[in-house]
Amino acid sequence: MRPIFSLFFLCCFLQLGAQDFSTTWLKEAAPRNIGPGGMSGRITSIDVVNSDSDIMFVGTASGGLWKSTSGGVTWKPVFNDQVTASVGAVAIQQSNPDVIWVGTGEGNPRNSLNGGYGIFKSLDGGKSWKSMGLEKTRHIHRVLIDPTNPNIVYVAAIGSPWGVHPERGVYKTINGGKFWKKILYVNDKTGAADLVMDPSNPNKLVAAMWEHKRDPWFFKSGGSGSGLYVSFDGGENWSEKTDEDGLPKGDLGRIGLAIAANKTNIIYALVESKKNALYKSEDGGFKWKKINDKDDIGNRPFYYSDIAVDPQNENRVFSVFTYVNVSQDGGKNFSQLMPAYGVTNGVHPDHHAWWIHPQDGSFMIDGNDGGLNITHDGGKTWRFIGNIPVAQFYHISVDNEFPYNVYGGMQDNGSWRGPAYVWKVQGIRNSYWQEIAFGDGFDVVPDLDDSRYGYAMSQQGYVSRYDWKTGNNYIIRPTHPEADTRLRFNWNAAIGQDPFDNSTVYFGSQFVHVSKDKGQTWKVISPDLTTNDPEKQKQSESGGLTLDATGAENHCTLLVIEPSLVEKDMLWVASDDGRVHFTQDAGSTWNEVTKNIKGFPKGSWITQIKASNKNKGEALLVANDYRRFNYTPYAYRTKNYGKTWERIVDGGDVENYTLSIVEDPINPNLMFLGTDDGLYISLNAGKQWDKFDAEIFPTVSVKDLVIHPREHDLVIGTFGRAAWVLDDIRPLRALASSSSIIEKDVQLFEPPTAYLAAYQQPTGSRFGADAMYQGTNRKYGAMLSYFVNPPVKKDKDSDKEEKANDEDEAEKKEAKKDSLTLMVYDGERLIRTLKKKIPKEKGIYRWYWYMDEKGVSRPRRKPSKSKREPSGVQVKPGTYRLVMSFGDEQSEQTIEVKSDPRLTVDPANIDAVYTASKELEGYTAAAAAAVKQLAESKQTLTDYKKLFKENKSDEMKTLLKEMKSQTKTIDSLIALYIGKEDKRQGIVRNPESNVLTRIRNASRYTRSRQEGITVTENKLLQHAKEELEVAIEQTNNYYKEVWPVLKSKIEAEDTSRFKEIQELSID
Repeated sequence: MRPIFSLFFLCCFLQLGAQDFSTTWLKEAAPRNIGPGGMSGRITSIDVVNSDSDIMFVGTASGGLWKSTSGGVTWKPVFNDQVTASVGAVAIQQSNPDVIWVGTGEGNPRNSLNGGYGIFKSLDGGKSWKSMGLEKTRHIHRVLIDPTNPNIVYVAAIGSPWGVHPERGVYKTINGGKFWKKILYVNDKTGAADLVMDPSNPNKLVAAMWEHKRDPWFFKSGGSGSGLYVSFDGGENWSEKTDEDGLPKGDLGRIGLAIAANKTNIIYALVESKKNALYKSEDGGFKWKKINDKDDIGNRPFYYSDIAVDPQNENRVFSVFTYVNVSQDGGKNFSQLMPAYGVTNGVHPDHHAWWIHPQDGSFMIDGNDGGLNITHDGGKTWRFIGNIPVAQFYHISVDNEFPYNVYGGMQDNGSWRGPAYVWKVQGIRNSYWQEIAFGDGFDVVPDLDDSRYGYAMSQQGYVSRYDWKTGNNYIIRPTHPEADTRLRFNWNAAIGQDPFDNSTVYFGSQFVHVSKDKGQTWKVISPDLTTNDPEKQKQSESGGLTLDATGAENHCTLLVIEPSLVEKDMLWVASDDGRVHFTQDAGSTWNEVTKNIKGFPKGSWITQIKASNKNKGEALLVANDYRRFNYTPYAYRTKNYGKTWERIVDGGDVENYTLSIVEDPINPNLMFLGTDDGLYISLNAGKQWDKFDAEIFPTVSVKDLVIHPREHDLVIGTFGRAAWVLDDIRPLRALASSSSIIEKDVQLFEPPTAYLAAYQQPTGSRFGADAMYQGTNRKYGAMLSYFVNPPVKKDKDSDKEEKANDEDEAEKKEAKKDSLTLMVYDGERLIRTLKKKIPKEKGIYRWYWYMDEKGVSRPRRKPSKSKREPSGVQVKPGTYRLVMSFGDEQSEQTIEVKSDPRLTVDPANIDAVYTASKELEGYTAAAAAAVKQLAESKQTLTDYKKLFKENKSDEMKTLLKEMKSQTKTIDSLIALYIGKEDKRQGIVRNPESNVLTRIRNASRYTRSRQEGITVTENKLLQHAKEELEVAIEQTNNYYKEVWPVLKSKIEAEDTSRFKEIQELSID
């Protein structure tokens, strides 16, 4: 039975759950992608429209499908709303490039691979997609389309390495995907690792079948099921090629295939066997010959075993592996095509996708673990695509700087630090991110005393102490005091910062290690807390035919060390083999609670434990078991130190296995959950979960979630779409507290603190154009979130009927609900009134107040037609009252405005700047009033001149002449305030000063002086005042001495149309 907080809260939860809360309400408050794009992620597949090579499609391991229509200048994701973000293959129907096929689930079965859900088809160039089946194949590595009949499509399903299942092999459809037939199958462990088609004969296929199996603790490549097959009748019949045909004897492993397009009888096969080698057939696949077994053909076949042939040169062969090597002699010898390390123009290693233009072998595209690269000269030079943000974060963390930074480690791409937002114009550029530690990146923990320093982790427990400013990093990996004790570290080992002592940090092998001096020395404080199963500790033998003992399969290790936030010396610890322990005495004694977790498969992978910040003994636990072919989600809560566990997530709640969780530190009803397919939210403590709509947040694996303690942002670490920030979760917190909010017409939520921050121009270059990545920055101003429920628009027939009948008073009021009003008060003084049209749909929206007061109109020759309230001086730090109105309904909040926290500002100086600004604003108002009166007088004379133009008397001629002369006098008076009117073409400048230029100059200086005004600013204010006084004196003299005489002469000819003249002053 799940606990009930109170009858009132339960009623609220049920009420809210039954109503129409939707994450689509967050369209204007959606998470922001902050990058980085410069360190991208694993590219798995590439295809390009042959007739228009500016149109490109790129599939990624876990970041979906991306499209460019500009030859790689700009990119956009086109697979956001599908059930999976893992793309194994993409194929364009070249006869109709609007037809795109995508096979999901990457085909490189490393320990961190992501699964798919069959094959998808688009008929509109990627705008929309339809599932075409094969969901249980899990991983599809190739899709081939018959160029003579696009209804015929072949799929090479490599299958899941985690399970033994029959849905693998080669599939074929002859009706555009309506039905599929398995045309090549060996056994439940063997999938299709590669499939190529003869470009001159689409009925001829060559398939590579691969037997392989991955466990959490071991990988085996090779077996009797592996082999090379050839078909000449579209897959109806297959012939297996063996050692009798020239291939190696014994078990085979993974095989990569390539056909020479210009001489299709030449086929290459990169074969994993007892001795890995490159084989070649010169008779179309009947007979094979080994041509190279040197190391230059490649390595690590399980991760990359691709080869390619120049379509115009059958002897130019590319081996695509850790590096890309090229042969000019048909594979006999290879040399490195492009460098990676030790040069300034390196290309990221670990290559997985290689595309060559079929009519131009010099145009190639490379996809690797770091992103995408394009060459147009055969590989001599490369252009890196830095605006596809598909980084794979394992963990995410934050510091407390201004602005705060996001930290995380990426698959194959090190540990990074970058801003959640910047006080700079434009977006969050790649240059704002910094790699702070090398290797595969995992957890990064900033030092709570000084975030310049911290802990960054790489594979096999290689944790380092970093200094991101200087790069003075050093290894602090724990060692055991007994030389013969071998420590086992997970690929993604456990680390935990003690919340009570900033110098204390914990690290996990099979033991818990503690350092009380920030990693300088370590002490073991636990026994082996894993199962210590010797059968799962044979990683030195892992790999199968080709050993791959990188540490990725290390097992019986600790994954989680989570110190309690409210109980000193209390730690939660969990392992990759499913054991959960805790200690309350800093490790002197340990208690196992694994058996208390009901419905939890023994040996499951425990990804996270999140200790409560409110109650002792309370924690959340997230686990998954997909590495043993069980995709069920698991999440639990305990409130009694693990004696009992309540399951809060199961297969009925979410669509895929669970990875991460976080509870709002303020309101425990608000929770966020990360799964392999996206982000979920609960407003009732886990009783109901809703997935974020794909328009708000894409389908992607969500590995980690953090709520920033100061700014209350949700920071999201994804494995495939880099890092995201959901600014200010207070509105969601409010919804989780009270369901009555959604019954209101308008609700203004508690806003975050607003900062009067100094802004800079971007670094590197002022203008980024289109190819530069720009992560979405937080907008300038005080961010105000509000809920609005606009009236439902009535149809035309209903409107006609209403017009025919009398409306009651309520309906009249409803019809007036067409705008929102925001009023800002400083105490009881109304300082700003803003208006905007109501949104069309119900939801949570954002309004940005620029922290300014109501201003005054500027002096103009012609009156402004704008009805918008002018902006005035910047407010002082303080607390302001906000009142939002919608119809007759109002909602109030207060907001705190603070100075830039990076600056030391004396309040007296702030007052001086504010007072000076208000003084200048008064000068502007006085000048505007004078110019307005002068402009009106000028217009009066213009009107009379038109009225009197038919009168040809000598007296009238004299009067009109005088009116013309006085019009020029008025122009000269106006020029005292705003300068002479210059109608010349081009950039013109009046060297003479006037009132407005004096005010602007003084204002420009004053506004820039956040730290207080100086003698210079005071002098400029004095100049402005003196110039204004002179202008007003001349204007008043004119109206006292000249204007009355002219007025009386005109009035003698006609009824007076003159406006009353006001005496002008500065006050």
